[in-house]
Amino acid sequence: MNSYSAVQNYSSVKVHSSIETASPHRLIQMLFEGALERIAQAKGAMAQNQVARKGELIGKAVAIVGGLQGSLNDKEGGALAANLDGLYDYIIRRLSQANYENNVEYLDECGRLLGEIKTAWDAIGSQV
Repeated sequence: MNSYSAVQNYSSVKVHSSIETASPHRLIQMLFEGALERIAQAKGAMAQNQVARKGELIGKAVAIVGGLQGSLNDKEGGALAANLDGLYDYIIRRLSQANYENNVEYLDECGRLLGEIKTAWDAIGSQV
């Protein structure tokens, strides 16, 4: 087993054990962290002209944002949930454009938007 595979296996075990013990609030935080990490990794792949890796990472970020979108509660969330739904839809479309056009600025924009939402989510942690 090479060192990269060992690190990947360790990381996978660490994530799985964290998920099992995490609160619902922490699970959403982890989704934000995962999306932001994939976007940062996609920027690196884009800079190194690793087209397939970039596409894979952006695809993972899109799936995570889709998971965040799917976790919204329309009944209890009201206008906030509707606004977040629209924002997540925009981010997904923008990530797809970043992949298609190889545009790092779109990735930066998505990272900023998700970072702002994550900061707000983190701030309510003590209230949950």
